[in-house]
Amino acid sequence: MNNSASFPGGSSSVDLFNFDFISSAAEKIFSGGEKSANFPQPSQDADLLKQLPFIPGLKEILMVRQVHALEHATVWVLGESKNARTSPGNVSNTQIDHELLSGLSTEQGFYLYGEVNISDLRRAVSLALHRLIDGETELAVHPRCGTNLSVAMLLTAGLAVGVHLLLPFRPVEQLIGLGLAATTAAEIAPDLGAVAQRYLTTAIPFNLAVENITLTRDAWGRHGHFVKLCWRE
Repeated sequence: MNNSASFPGGSSSVDLFNFDFISSAAEKIFSGGEKSANFPQPSQDADLLKQLPFIPGLKEILMVRQVHALEHATVWVLGESKNARTSPGNVSNTQIDHELLSGLSTEQGFYLYGEVNISDLRRAVSLALHRLIDGETELAVHPRCGTNLSVAMLLTAGLAVGVHLLLPFRPVEQLIGLGLAATTAAEIAPDLGAVAQRYLTTAIPFNLAVENITLTRDAWGRHGHFVKLCWRE
């Protein structure tokens, strides 16, 4: 997740198509933490790595997917902690987004940017890892993830090219078509982005262990905490 770039999942009053199939898929992702028959197997990534050791970069790809999920879950847990401190006694099942935090995942761990106490971060990472492995897979998906922005850009570009080719090459029709393409992309991008996160860019961190958490700076000179993670079989 790169939360520094957020995409507002705006809605439109124009119902151009029926996107219920997308919404229902996203609902399953966000619908709560019970393990299902389709819950990932703890050894699936390790087994894949053993079966395909000749593929260059495979371990790094699998590592980043798991790190990405833990990064998202940590931000959710920190949001819950912040809400509990500011509103004591307020019990809610709604996930709370700590909007002042952002993150960046790498194959060695993830950076977390924003004001956070390192002790709170240690507890949040440990709790997030436990909850993901225990079946709360909805914590792996985050609405401010850069995946959503990428999906929105691809959708907008694809739909824009489609309407450009389908509609008459006159300015009015082309402008209307571009408007419809942008509106449609904005409508379905959040749900498709959630699906992409769930199945492509994140994975349950069965193989991750926390090495240490340090205050550091990234390659661009931005200060933040780095949660160093290691792969375990």
